[in-house]
Amino acid sequence: MGTRPSDVVEAFLHHLAVERGSAANTLAAYRADLARYVDHLAARGVDDLAAVQEADVAAFVPALRSPPLNLAASSAARALAAVRGLHRFAVREDLVPVDVARDVTPPALPAKLPRALSVDQVEQLLAGCIGDGPGALRDRALLELLYSTGARISEAVGIDLDELDTAARTVLLRGKGGKQRVVPVGRPALAAVDAYLVRARPALAARGRGGAALLLNARGARLSRQSAWHVLRGAAEVSGLTAEVSPHTLRHCFATHLLAGGADVRVVQELLGHASVTTTQVYTHVTVDTLREVYATTHPRALR
Repeated sequence: MGTRPSDVVEAFLHHLAVERGSAANTLAAYRADLARYVDHLAARGVDDLAAVQEADVAAFVPALRSPPLNLAASSAARALAAVRGLHRFAVREDLVPVDVARDVTPPALPAKLPRALSVDQVEQLLAGCIGDGPGALRDRALLELLYSTGARISEAVGIDLDELDTAARTVLLRGKGGKQRVVPVGRPALAAVDAYLVRARPALAARGRGGAALLLNARGARLSRQSAWHVLRGAAEVSGLTAEVSPHTLRHCFATHLLAGGADVRVVQELLGHASVTTTQVYTHVTVDTLREVYATTHPRALR
């Protein structure tokens, strides 16, 4: 293999897919970011990765943040992460002698805490799944599972029938990079899933080839991430919830409410499937803010 940037990119993506087991969405994002990097190098007259200088890498981020792309700082940071991974790979494979991207830093990101609803708002959201039809029963089961387990939407729609153990009240979730974890499922979620399995899934399964999937769409196939996100957003609209929701809203609520209730951060880390406790600790800041607000409004001398 030569050191043409496009050739090294393909080798790197193959490495991520085969040896690292990276998710399809991650690979697609890396492919798009690295295609921009290859175009950036070409525009600077660089057609050999071994000829790339630190200045070429450093110039990539301002190019992303400028017209015509005008990418957000978070998107530019993600693209730079892909580029740094590419150069680390090239050094490990002895394709280039030096990692010229090592000292290039991403743009500063504004501090952003995850949004979490209150317990009452979660109850209001769940009440947005109205009706006894197959779709409504499935939607309720989905939202209850998301809040009960802290699963990502992609993990929830990826659940197979035999991965839910109703006797043990647990479910197997398959996370990023093919990592698996078993998490508890609360009784309300189990009740919602049971109602769906008995009164809705058979009718949905009869319409197509759902196979082993727990959650099916109207055609009897596995529910997609996009459809699950529409379910969440639709429930928020029906319930009259004015707070902003995102695909991770119930996951954020799961973590925040556990920590507010006294759960250990490392336990929450395991439940969320975070590789590092540092990722989970962002939720402790949310909890501290909540405690501070309660203190300020309830302690008799807080505001003196």
